[in-house]
Amino acid sequence: MPLEDHIGDICRKARLQTQTALDAAANAAGVAPAVLEHFESEGVCDAKLDVAGLARVVGINAAAAVRIATGWEPRAVDVARWSGLGMLTTKERFLVNSFVAWDAATLECALFDTGWYAADFFALVERHGLRPQHLFITHTHGDHVAALGEVRRRFPDIALHSNSSRAPAAQRVGQGQVFAVGDLRVESRLTPGHAEDGVTYVVSHWPDAAPLVAVAGDTIFAGSMGKDFNTPELAQRAVREQILSLPLDTLICPGHGPLTTVGEERENNPFFA
Repeated sequence: MPLEDHIGDICRKARLQTQTALDAAANAAGVAPAVLEHFESEGVCDAKLDVAGLARVVGINAAAAVRIATGWEPRAVDVARWSGLGMLTTKERFLVNSFVAWDAATLECALFDTGWYAADFFALVERHGLRPQHLFITHTHGDHVAALGEVRRRFPDIALHSNSSRAPAAQRVGQGQVFAVGDLRVESRLTPGHAEDGVTYVVSHWPDAAPLVAVAGDTIFAGSMGKDFNTPELAQRAVREQILSLPLDTLICPGHGPLTTVGEERENNPFFA
């Protein structure tokens, strides 16, 4: 699965988040403004463009930006290490990831976001004989909750959890709440920024002492972060404090793009390296 953001996307996000003028960024990159706009859109440039110079002026790590520009991707993750973890990817206009975690003994399971449609989740439930107990929402942008109605019609007793201000009080999650899914434990960590109601869910107590799993929605991607042009400092602080403070081998499950780890992102994500 390709990165959610190519190097042009990353530099554009950083430029807008730091309110760097297009002309100033183009000058640092050594190209005309029109060339930089094309680079931001397509991630490639026929002219010689100084990625490191551009990265420095828009406030991201230059060495990490150059690595992404020259083909960096996170090391492949063997999801089989986490017994009872499933990744579902649905597509309409673009790809969206959702995740399922279940306890092998009780077959209790939790769904994290719904993606565009629920058919793949229903098939997984039937294949493993799972008992859906919880539906955790990382944020309520449409692509992440499009199949919410389908899931709740099929499983009307499923407990819904989100940080949406529109949610009933009984469904609202707070910082550090812990939920049980069989022997698994799910901790909510508030990660606002890309979305006001952003939540990252950290799943622990996996069989065979497998590492933590952080289901992050659009808070962070492999090599990038969710856009936030209004409160970027808040968004970056939430990532650093609530996600990148976890052990290096923690698996990060983003809402778009490939799986990654805390170690990979601390070293290679231009916004956080």
